[in-house]
Amino acid sequence: MRDAEKTISNIIDKQKVAFISSVDSEGFPNTKAMLAPRKRDGIKTIYFTTNTSSMRVGQYRVNPKASIYFCDNRFFRGVMLKGTIEVMEDKLTKDMIWKIGDRMYYPKGVTDPDYCVLKFTAISGRYYSNFKSEEFTVE
Repeated sequence: MRDAEKTISNIIDKQKVAFISSVDSEGFPNTKAMLAPRKRDGIKTIYFTTNTSSMRVGQYRVNPKASIYFCDNRFFRGVMLKGTIEVMEDKLTKDMIWKIGDRMYYPKGVTDPDYCVLKFTAISGRYYSNFKSEEFTVE
């Protein structure tokens, strides 16, 4: 892969769903589909919104290890990013990610205590395309 960041960014930006994984109390991976990221800084930092009361948030508070997978069904390729997730509840981060339609999920608005942001920080990844995989580090 010539330009990992460009290739991976292209895949991320075209997906409506991301698969995000946490680690449960028994050490097993737990994966769920989430809406596409709200914001990203390259492929290093990726932001999602979720409910503070969710099981996933509880798992990240205990063990921040995480992975995210983006799948491009059209071309049968995908990318897994490995890193950590930080649960962000500060006003600045919540304001940065907030969208008008979010009130449907968080009726109290951006200050809703059940609204938080998941900040994923990648350390490495694995890209699959054309029946081959390759690993890469995230700078």
